[in-house]
Amino acid sequence: MRYFWTLFWTFLLVQMLTYVASSMIGTAFDFATGAILGVIATVLILIVPSIIPNEPSGKEGLH
Repeated sequence: MRYFWTLFWTFLLVQMLTYVASSMIGTAFDFATGAILGVIATVLILIVPSIIPNEPSGKEGLH
């Protein structure tokens, strides 16, 4: 269910961003571009947390 909601909200937000950006630069809105970017963003959102380590780095006191 987590994957579905991540895809759903990412897809909607990227479509909104694509619409606003295309309106600002004066080009036609393309649904396919937003859909492709939405899927790519979802994959990145789901992959990045699995790459980041969970344990602390062990370097305490360095600021």
